[in-house]
Amino acid sequence: MTTEKTIDGTATEMPSPAAAPRRSRRGWIVGAIAAPLAFGAVGLSLAQNTGVTLTPVAPVTVAQLAPSAAIAAKGEVAEIFGNKFILQDGSGRALVETGKQGEGGTLVTKGEAVTVQGRFENGFLHATLLTLADGKTVVLGPARGPKPGGLDWAKDKVGLGPEIDAPALTAKVEAAGYSDIRVTGRGPRHLDMAAKGQDGRERLLHVGFDGDIREKRSF
Repeated sequence: MTTEKTIDGTATEMPSPAAAPRRSRRGWIVGAIAAPLAFGAVGLSLAQNTGVTLTPVAPVTVAQLAPSAAIAAKGEVAEIFGNKFILQDGSGRALVETGKQGEGGTLVTKGEAVTVQGRFENGFLHATLLTLADGKTVVLGPARGPKPGGLDWAKDKVGLGPEIDAPALTAKVEAAGYSDIRVTGRGPRHLDMAAKGQDGRERLLHVGFDGDIREKRSF
């Protein structure tokens, strides 16, 4: 059988149809799960599906900020520099970094009273939670869970993500000899927790949903 077409006695080869681009299985799955979201079929926020709440930390004065995986300070926004701002109170000033979400300098306004919770390290307060003057809270960076657009994110969005038993994981960390345990964030398959070791030094822990505990760093 030929693929020729004859017009006025001249044979012309018919062009083969262009092959459709192959799509990876991972991309297909993400698209299939995420598609309803684009049309508003599922209106759940990531925060509603994580099953995890950041442990609130009582704020200290700016002068009392010390290296920690979970610490908070309250004050006034003195200056804004892109995704960074100066937090000021009667005791001093601290530089706050807000990551990609803060780019453009629109998260806070100059003169606004805010509470910043996050990791204090190398002279920076890396924010994971902002409480604004009107009481609104903004979760930042890795504290939010899986990165948007990935398979784990899509599963979370439609309620197919892993079940997270934060109290049970906290109990495992305590049984491993840690104290003063605070949930500081969530990854695709783990929680970040701040805790004190038996030597009194604070650690940032990687706690898998399967109960595996690893020390990421100490302060």
